[in-house]
Amino acid sequence: MHLFLQPPDKKKTSPLASWFNVILVGLVIFAIGFFAVSRLNYRFDWSVLWRFRIKILRGYGWTFVITFFSLVLSLLIGTLSALALEGRILFFKYLARTYVEGIRSTPFLVQINFFYFIIATALGMNNKYLLGILILSIFSGAYVTEIIRGGLQSIPESQWMTIRSLSFTRAQAYRFIIFPQVFRRILPSLAGQLSSLVKDSSLLSVIAVSELTKTVLEADAITFRTFENLTFLAVAYMVITIPISLLSKYLERKFYYES
Repeated sequence: MHLFLQPPDKKKTSPLASWFNVILVGLVIFAIGFFAVSRLNYRFDWSVLWRFRIKILRGYGWTFVITFFSLVLSLLIGTLSALALEGRILFFKYLARTYVEGIRSTPFLVQINFFYFIIATALGMNNKYLLGILILSIFSGAYVTEIIRGGLQSIPESQWMTIRSLSFTRAQAYRFIIFPQVFRRILPSLAGQLSSLVKDSSLLSVIAVSELTKTVLEADAITFRTFENLTFLAVAYMVITIPISLLSKYLERKFYYES
């Protein structure tokens, strides 16, 4: 029975028990999938993916590009919004709070359509890739704001008292003392947000941004091999997000023990 139970007092699980349960979970998932496929009497044809390999690889590349620039821009938006929320100027504080609550209270799909069909049309913006990056950055920036704000609030008041006693300006305090600490504390959460960015980028396919999801769906519309295409799509995203998730857990453990 020790193979199925977590050791008491949160002791480390033995490698044998861990691998046993991982393999067991894998077998259960395989059995469910095998049963479902056998009931469908489906004949696989994975060669259809090879026919569209160039287009799919190009879409994969755009997913990385969109995610990277969206992360950079969302960090900028999140930092400015967090500073506004923690600052004393009421206009900026209420503006940032309205932005964060508005984004977090509405579905991302609604935001995509709103920005693309209303805001972008009014401004005459036609570059779908640039719009996709901006929309994804604005969406992610609201969540990054709360991550950075949480990091700022984790700094003890005693440090601020020391900073004031040393006559640091607020800009110097943030640059040399506060932000280096905040960055280390929020790094695991930012890694998790990066994983969400990768997955959320798939919704940009609704405005014809040719990232990974869009290219695979276009291939599916021609080949009608939905099972193969969607299976590949799921695996392709897991290839990106699982390492990011593992990195996030590693950083969380590392900085937890160092703090």
